[in-house]
Amino acid sequence: MQTQTYKTVGHHEILADIYPIPDSEDGQKRPAVMFIHGGGLIMGHRKMILPSHIELFHQGGFHVVSIDYRLAPETKLPQIAEDIQDAWRWLQNASDQLHIDADRIAVVGHSAGAFLTLQSGFKLAPRPAALVSMAGYGTLLHSGFTEASSFYNDHYETAVEEEARGSTNQGTLSASGPNDSMQRYTGRGLFYLYCRQQGIWLKEISGHSTADPSWFTQFEPIHHITKAYLPTLLLHGEPDTDIPHEHSVLMQQALAQHQVPHQFISDPNWSHVFPYIPNNPSTDSAFEKMIRFLQQHV
Repeated sequence: MQTQTYKTVGHHEILADIYPIPDSEDGQKRPAVMFIHGGGLIMGHRKMILPSHIELFHQGGFHVVSIDYRLAPETKLPQIAEDIQDAWRWLQNASDQLHIDADRIAVVGHSAGAFLTLQSGFKLAPRPAALVSMAGYGTLLHSGFTEASSFYNDHYETAVEEEARGSTNQGTLSASGPNDSMQRYTGRGLFYLYCRQQGIWLKEISGHSTADPSWFTQFEPIHHITKAYLPTLLLHGEPDTDIPHEHSVLMQQALAQHQVPHQFISDPNWSHVFPYIPNNPSTDSAFEKMIRFLQQHV
């Protein structure tokens, strides 16, 4: 593994980890996947790809590149989208050095990273070869994001604003720390909980009022699907309590309407973090199908 800086903002370096296929130093160019982590756009980092995932991609014949990007609320959605575009531009330019076939790169992401992945289907140039969205979403102006979440209010103690905001306002940040947890709702995870409980997540990550829906359209993948959209694999658990299963259903319907090559793997038992549950036969099977999908389209 090697780490490179793909972008510098002021004095802040934004990083990417490159995991080449072992014993691939023959100079031959191979396909790759660019992985985008989740975390509600508020937390997370490029290390949120499991060694087992990397191994599966390698076995399938793909180099792996996992990227950071600037985090909200310090950085807003337009600049986050720019980071993904800059990471893609860097990867295209560095492809020869990394022995990557620039025409055969897929984008893969989980949760917020899956949203950015689906956004890659219309924002990146040249176009990726394929997309994989795990527990993602193609729309922002959804009641789950614009209204107080009944799930987070019913199942968790009310987050105190002062405590929740205490982990933010850190300046430019592109990787959250070890005390930030989405599962335990500590650090920046507590801020995410507060945002969902108050129904202000969308405002905090965008810096824009939801009273102007047309502004959000430019970032919503579901409004940019045409027949030319990229081959897409959707994976989502039906009981997902963070990003409702409905989001992927809506994306699947839009892809089908425009006759875009796609697959939708849905499971009645997967939680939101299903890719990270070890020794799960259904997850293992889904990842095997993912590799076959990528081999078919990349």
